[in-house]
Amino acid sequence: MIKFNSLLHFLINFSFFIFYSFISFSQVIGTNDRPSLDFIELNSDPLIDGDVINDTVWQNIPFVDQMIQTKPSFGLNSSERTEIKVAFTSSFMYIGVVCYDSNPEKLLVSDSRRDADLGDDDSFLFIIDTYNDQQNGFLFGTNSAGMQYDAQIDNEGEGNRSASRQQSGVIGGTNLNWDVSWVVNTKILENGWSAEFAIPLKSIRFSSGINKTWGINFQRNISKNNEVSYWAPLPAGYNFNIKRVSLAGKLNGISLRSPGNLKLLPYLLTKGTYNLVDEKHSSKLDYGVDLKYSINSGLTLDLTYNTDFAQAEVDKQQVNIDRFNLFYPEKRAFFLENAGQFSVGSPGEVDLFFSRRIGISENGSIVPIIGGGRLSGKVGNTNIGVLSMLTDNLNEIPLNKNVFNVARINHNFESSRSSLGGIYVSRDGVGQVIQNDYNRVFALDGVWGIGKKAKVSGFLSKSFTPGIEERDYAYKIAANYDWNLWRLLASITTIGEGFNPEVGYLERNSFKKPQFMVWKTIRFDDSKKLLEVRPHIYSRTYWDFTGNLVSSWLHIDNHWEWRSGLEIHTGINLTKELVFENFNISDLTINSSKYNHAEAQLVFITNPNKKISISNRSFIGGYFGGYRVSNNFTLNIRPGDKFNSSIFINSNNFRLDNGNLDAVISGLDLSFSFTPKMFIQSLIQYNNITNLFSLNARFGLIREANSGLYVVLNILKDDDIIDSTNYQQITIKYTHTFDLIR
Repeated sequence: MIKFNSLLHFLINFSFFIFYSFISFSQVIGTNDRPSLDFIELNSDPLIDGDVINDTVWQNIPFVDQMIQTKPSFGLNSSERTEIKVAFTSSFMYIGVVCYDSNPEKLLVSDSRRDADLGDDDSFLFIIDTYNDQQNGFLFGTNSAGMQYDAQIDNEGEGNRSASRQQSGVIGGTNLNWDVSWVVNTKILENGWSAEFAIPLKSIRFSSGINKTWGINFQRNISKNNEVSYWAPLPAGYNFNIKRVSLAGKLNGISLRSPGNLKLLPYLLTKGTYNLVDEKHSSKLDYGVDLKYSINSGLTLDLTYNTDFAQAEVDKQQVNIDRFNLFYPEKRAFFLENAGQFSVGSPGEVDLFFSRRIGISENGSIVPIIGGGRLSGKVGNTNIGVLSMLTDNLNEIPLNKNVFNVARINHNFESSRSSLGGIYVSRDGVGQVIQNDYNRVFALDGVWGIGKKAKVSGFLSKSFTPGIEERDYAYKIAANYDWNLWRLLASITTIGEGFNPEVGYLERNSFKKPQFMVWKTIRFDDSKKLLEVRPHIYSRTYWDFTGNLVSSWLHIDNHWEWRSGLEIHTGINLTKELVFENFNISDLTINSSKYNHAEAQLVFITNPNKKISISNRSFIGGYFGGYRVSNNFTLNIRPGDKFNSSIFINSNNFRLDNGNLDAVISGLDLSFSFTPKMFIQSLIQYNNITNLFSLNARFGLIREANSGLYVVLNILKDDDIIDSTNYQQITIKYTHTFDLIR
């Protein structure tokens, strides 16, 4: 049995090892000699048409052009010249960039949809750390076709989780669904392409004042070479990680005053539903409104009434192949802004606040949100977030209405990547249906940044639920080192049997979990076709409070990546499972017993820059006393920047003592972009376990961020013998933005 004291002793020693490693390890790229540029204020605005070279406003603005590769040839100058200019007016931040290219006829654009992955395109991105806290920022980008990409970055992008059985989601880190109003236009040149960005200052947050400093970095992707380069270069092993704002350059001498911002966003919606089971029609006309007001340069108040999320993307179907909870990410716009400020815990495992608990019932039904508000932002170096929402009850289920409250405060210690904070989360039943109906969660959390290379982090939490008095606590402490092609991690997480975060997410209840990881990246010189290999070992073990080992997973793997973009992972997993009570995977019963198994884990990914690419993740080996073959296969077909399609098949084939099961989820994801602001998307899925067929099709005509016309078609057909479902629904929604302060 692993004792807590010995684990704590190990973590303390490990943190000291990190500290001394920080002092003694040689730096590949210095962190104290970050590049810098100076604030420039314009007397007139440039014309945002993509033509940087011929615009007289840009001609007298100095540029930076030093871009350093991290891939494929680490440390060398970029293979193509890039000129970048930055300037301001009292209302806008402007960036002009000229991306020279010796073969402009080979410029690659694979997707025109907003927020599509720019790693596969000829593209340009930049991040601004407006508070210079080296942890948070705003990320913007485009490709040569003028697509808009924006994201809100918290904790240097750390937080999101993806796993083979779960979808990645917004739990802090990188909030890709954060959308604000801004403009970009591009122009194809004889010797490359150029782009102009106009970012309204009221779309971002910053401290007003004289002679301020922002963190800033630029990234260019040259797709034909699989090349990535940065203005403020990153150490080897940080490919595509412009989010590391602690390593960004500096924009000095900024003297700006935050402009006022008051926006009113009313919506009107009509919905028609036809139920084929009882042949009944129904229709609905609805309305609501959101309001956004900037109280000062750092704090924003958002109010919402009769909140609706008809235009939100639907979830991808999942089949639960073990004993633990599935994770579905948050996709609703209101809860996505500043989501990282409310994130406390261990993302995807122990989330003390999970916004999907508001307005969505346990079985996935929509719970009407009457209204609510959010105050979020920053005062000095202190992040503040307050959220309050009121939900109605479901008509068919006599329950209380619920009030959800969240209060979060987190202070960033300047120039140290360290922070200390706390959170309060509550749900209170309003009504007389259920008495003594409440849940409370309190937590403290912190990060100790040890230079640029390492950090120690953790949280301590307690819940309060009527009838639960014992072991209602949770905590985690983790230490990691990430530098010079090494990644080291050690942590312990404990969830008491009585810990109950009703407005949070637990992957599994009641455990003690130590874990560790050792990861090494080995780079090869330019003469080799092989770019790098990444051998690593990762272990996680779950214990109960009586000393029984419940689950363990030892993963030994190596990633092989070629300069051509081909990537292969070859690994083995050694697993142990102690099942105390029988449980079912569909119609198969897993008996209580001890199971020890080994399985191969294989990943195959072709160059995503190509018009046709594939990816597949396979697990082959023992499973609960039997055998399984699991494949997650995706075929991407992208003939140009307008049309994109993905065919996916997620299959699990079990051969167990109690029977066989072939579980398959198949689907087709299609999109066509008429322009970057007008698109049609559809997601078609079929699940052979429940015979569930679903189709979600969305037409969008975006006027500006989060507003415009949406037409949504949903078809759901479930042939369950007991509770069959068969309906068709069409929703038309229009949201308009009234900018009341210009």
